Amino acid sequence: MKRCIIGTLLVVAVIFPTAVWAQTQIALLRYGGGGDWYANPTSLTNLIDFCNQDQHMGLKKDYATVDVGSEELFNYPFIHMTGHGNVVFSDHEAHNLRTYLIGGGFLHIDDNYGLREFVVPQMKKVFPELDFIELPFSHPIFHQKYNFDKGLPKIHEHDNKPPKAFALFWEGRMVCLFSWECDLGDGWEDQDVHGDSFETHQKALRMGGNILQFVFTQ
Repeated sequence: MKRCIIGTLLVVAVIFPTAVWAQTQIALLRYGGGGDWYANPTSLTNLIDFCNQDQHMGLKKDYATVDVGSEELFNYPFIHMTGHGNVVFSDHEAHNLRTYLIGGGFLHIDDNYGLREFVVPQMKKVFPELDFIELPFSHPIFHQKYNFDKGLPKIHEHDNKPPKAFALFWEGRMVCLFSWECDLGDGWEDQDVHGDSFETHQKALRMGGNILQFVFTQ
């Protein structure tokens, strides 16, 4: 039953987006391997508040925390993953995540710095037949309520490389977005955590709003 809930939510979201968003809770992914999956504790709360105020999504105010291998994964149409360090998916977890994503779920992986070398091989366990594809600046995810003509905004410097957005597509549908050299999650956090300016904070939140809007209507 839970495997059908995701697909039903996303189909109905296209027709009645506000009504579905009002019933929706998003979640943070808890994973093993030693990486700090719990980084940026204020980020999702602030993103939810922004989306509810700015885009009238009516999301549930509190986000959930869910394990990769849990059946509870199927209760949430949008899962956010972040961290700096190692990531390890067991065979069961990889299969569970694959079933969730094929069934209509969505995973946003935000590299909080140093995550790429660990998470990309683990996602290959989930989808051995797929490769991450870099999104062009013209992709609709950058042109929802807000236009980002140069793709992802640069929030934190990291290695001084341009931010890039990569995605996995299953039968034409984006099932996973990987934001790299961008650090949206840091930008979503309370401004005093990283000393970000109001403008930087707003850029991050607006891009986050675009992502959620795209996910619930693609």
